[in-house]
Amino acid sequence: MASARKRSVTRAVRDAGAASRGPAASEARHAAHAHPVVARAPRHAADLAQRLNRIEGQVRGIGRMIDEDRYCVDVLTQVSAVQSALDALALKLLEHHLHGCVAHAVASGDGTHAIDEALAVIGKFGR
Repeated sequence: MASARKRSVTRAVRDAGAASRGPAASEARHAAHAHPVVARAPRHAADLAQRLNRIEGQVRGIGRMIDEDRYCVDVLTQVSAVQSALDALALKLLEHHLHGCVAHAVASGDGTHAIDEALAVIGKFGR
């Protein structure tokens, strides 16, 4: 029973990663939100992709650790590492958003909305 549950956890992690990729998934996400598409410099996009690929690998590693009945503290250490990596990714995205999107909105006269939106998303990280 526990073995089947472990396989389903690993499968869920793998399937979630696969579902989040691809053009159809991207189009569905854009259609669900009224936010504009943001162009990123190729170097910046490559850095984000590299970070995200590393995080995906870490999450898959956690799934394997659970499948292998690894020591709880070792698994928790890896969960902490993933959380830190996600925080670093979020900071990079926030930096890009503030210097690009928010600065552009301020310059075009829509700064109040952009700043309020940025503060709301920053507030989510303090929870």
